[in-house]
Amino acid sequence: MDRTEKQAFVQALQAVFAETSFVLVSQNKGLTVADATTLRRRMRDAGATYKVAKNRLAALALDGTSFQGISPLLKGPTALAWSRDPVAVAKTAVDFAKANDKFVILGGALGKQTLDADGVKALATLPSLETLRAQLLGLIQTPATRIAGVLQAPGSQLARVFSAYAKKDEAEAEAA
Repeated sequence: MDRTEKQAFVQALQAVFAETSFVLVSQNKGLTVADATTLRRRMRDAGATYKVAKNRLAALALDGTSFQGISPLLKGPTALAWSRDPVAVAKTAVDFAKANDKFVILGGALGKQTLDADGVKALATLPSLETLRAQLLGLIQTPATRIAGVLQAPGSQLARVFSAYAKKDEAEAEAA
């Protein structure tokens, strides 16, 4: 990389760090190309991005952002992963680390909060953003459904009463 490419790379990472809510730092010592491709594919499927970056350039990009607390983790062969949904990145990374011992989670940052590897693993146990949205929507819709049921109940009861009277009148008319 020449100087202009490095500057463009740092600016691109800074733009990413300005938009994202979570950054994961991992070590990929001895990871094969096939394993790295599999990890990238899984991250992409989860809506995340996984990128190997030079530590010095990543540290420059982190400087002045809310994620600068993870700069000390950038030692050795490291890679960064990020997404708007922090749980998706953490779950994907933790699942991959369970299956591949050469992939090690060093830590991450959720906003200004720096997390160690155990913090990332704890984050991975939480429900995803989509799941939380669905649960919240379900909670909001439940009272509305109950109100609609209560409002419809008197009308349906009246309809049943009228129907019963109509059948009774028809039965009396046939008997007479």
